[in-house]
Amino acid sequence: MEKREVLASVKDERLVEKRRTQMIKGAVTLFKEKGFHRTTTREIAKAAGFSIGTLYEYIRTKEDILYLVCDFIYDEVQEKLQKEIEQSDGTLESLKLTIAYFYKVMDDMQDEVLVMYQEVKALTKDALPYVLNKELRMVGMFEKVITKCVENGELSLTEKQISLVSHNIFVQGQMWSFRRWALHKQYTLQEYVELQTQLLIQNVSGTKKH
Repeated sequence: MEKREVLASVKDERLVEKRRTQMIKGAVTLFKEKGFHRTTTREIAKAAGFSIGTLYEYIRTKEDILYLVCDFIYDEVQEKLQKEIEQSDGTLESLKLTIAYFYKVMDDMQDEVLVMYQEVKALTKDALPYVLNKELRMVGMFEKVITKCVENGELSLTEKQISLVSHNIFVQGQMWSFRRWALHKQYTLQEYVELQTQLLIQNVSGTKKH
């Protein structure tokens, strides 16, 4: 699925990237506090450090900003995960380390993840499928790690089981952000990682192919 083009009147690509990064950071803070619909483009411009006129040189609509925010968040998470996943050697220990690293990334980016979870439904119809497809690609990264474990005889899972376990890992990582109002009162990040991983490994280690 092709990336949705966000039009800009400025032709300097480095400047476009710089200004949009400023815009994204300002928008995340505002969307978290007020939500997407109650935030104005003027407020986003102010938070980004430039005028409303300048803002519209780099985007066309407020929906463009939400799309850029979601696209940026997924790219950041994927970039942080890629190296860790490439180093996975198909052992349960490497799977545990990958899960722990993913949860740490979710903790580091919890404001961004919360905004994305709350506001992704406000994306335009042409942007939503692209963003959701990026999420599926990240789930696929976990599928690769678990598949290596199956190939090494560390786990015995069907393809459907691998897919479901991968979705579970992804959602449990996101849950640390969107359920933080409850979870952070009961667990440290380390406790959350250890308990979730323990439960996951216990379940999948006992799973046999049918």
